[in-house]
Amino acid sequence: MNRSDRERPRPGPRLRGWGGVTAMAVACVLTAALVLLPLQRVSEATLGIYDTAPRGPAAAEPARAEACEKPEASSARPSKAEGATLERIKSRTDKPRKLIVGIDQNSYRWGYRDPATGSLEGFDIDLVRAIAEELMGDPEAVVFRAIPTNRRVQAIDSGEVDMVVRTMTITCDRIKEVAFSTAYFETGQQLLVPKGSRITGHDTSLKGRKVCAAAGSTALTELEREAHGADISTTVPNQLDCLVRLQLGEVDAVVTDSALAAGQAAQDPMVELVGEPFTEEFYGVAMHKDAKDLVARVNQVLVEYRKDGWERSYDKWLKDGMGKSPGPPPATYRD
Repeated sequence: MNRSDRERPRPGPRLRGWGGVTAMAVACVLTAALVLLPLQRVSEATLGIYDTAPRGPAAAEPARAEACEKPEASSARPSKAEGATLERIKSRTDKPRKLIVGIDQNSYRWGYRDPATGSLEGFDIDLVRAIAEELMGDPEAVVFRAIPTNRRVQAIDSGEVDMVVRTMTITCDRIKEVAFSTAYFETGQQLLVPKGSRITGHDTSLKGRKVCAAAGSTALTELEREAHGADISTTVPNQLDCLVRLQLGEVDAVVTDSALAAGQAAQDPMVELVGEPFTEEFYGVAMHKDAKDLVARVNQVLVEYRKDGWERSYDKWLKDGMGKSPGPPPATYRD
């Protein structure tokens, strides 16, 4: 998840309070039915397809961000060449000819397990398979690893995964730690609240309210920059845990990007988005800082994906909740 240095708070209409314990219970039941694993945690071994790997070393303290204007324009130019990084991936003995990709398994419409088919599906999963087809010759040549929001950078840095495709925003802080592809989706931070809430957006209506955000997320960074008097002490490893806290009445609002929030509002009729997005952000595929050859190769995949695959995936997963396609963001590269 990413942010720009521009904030544009535009409050929406004032609403009234949530409908009580019964409504919250219904919301929890609906979430359990529609999302893949939101209300109880299931191990990767139980899920079957996830590779189990030892946890990497503790993440280093993030580097302080220097001034930067367009972190989404920091990527390498596309290339069809297969560099040393991809050669190592194809020749390793433990997972031969398979990409190891960090994903989310709990974000409805982005990366989740379909309860009817048992398969991983969503907008990000479509992109992973497109990358695997181009790089490995097979869309199924993927080992999926479920990575919490707060471990995405660590998983890349430790070599636990080759890349992360998990609604990860390109930010000034993160481009110091990992390398990103060009942007594949544009979004912005927004407020998710119970229907009838008096919270109207990222504004003074947050004063004294408990707000949840995922640790290591752009949402938390933005709240730390301007909380409007909200209590932002509630942080969780995975963003979806905030939705559960909201359903249980433990927090008054969730801050996350509008694309993820739209999926959560679609799965739970007792919550809604309020106000307008107050940042401009771009998702990118994250890779190791030294894997510039792999970044260039992924950017070449995105050149083709934007022409056709992107729209098909948007119409399938996101159109119902987000409306008419805005189209993929244009590719911008490092000069």
